[in-house]
Amino acid sequence: MDAVRVALLREVLAGTEWLGATRRFAGVLRESVVSHGGGLLLVGTPEYEPWHLAAHLVDEAAWSGTPELAPTLVRHGARRTDPAHLAVGLGRLAAARRGETLLVVAPEGPGAPVLERVYDARRAGATVLALGAGEPQVTAMAHEALAVPEGAELDLDTVQHLVSAAAGENALPTVRGRRRFRDRLAHLADMLTAPPPAHW
Repeated sequence: MDAVRVALLREVLAGTEWLGATRRFAGVLRESVVSHGGGLLLVGTPEYEPWHLAAHLVDEAAWSGTPELAPTLVRHGARRTDPAHLAVGLGRLAAARRGETLLVVAPEGPGAPVLERVYDARRAGATVLALGAGEPQVTAMAHEALAVPEGAELDLDTVQHLVSAAAGENALPTVRGRRRFRDRLAHLADMLTAPPPAHW
């Protein structure tokens, strides 16, 4: 979803709770990775790997000048023969430490192996964020969670677009708490004229 479609979606959602909720969550995400500087780990479930969110966060990191937003995608079926950005397996979660941020994206329960590793990462001091169905065990471990329950007005993919876009925008310069119109317009122009990112 490009910047124009995100802007149109925001117009449609004006007055709903989704805009505020996605911006708050994106602000926590951005603040966590920027202030701690330890890196962002992104993990899903065996059935749902959030590679699309990873690609959007890489874009936002480049466009906003906030390299900390670029995540490491942790995959369930990673193989050593995969390209480097797709070859990080669940063992990486065991190495998560204080200063790192772990974002769990799960449309349903991620399963015991992931829950155990997320719990261990939190005990080691990592910041845990959760985006998904609002599964109680994941939400209980998360420092911040955004639930997208089944049957909600928006699906998880759409919410991920809003979160990634807001995470990049939150990094833009502000004047008295609000970005100037010229800054917003310049950022939009940069996004629309930037070369396409490398495909995942």
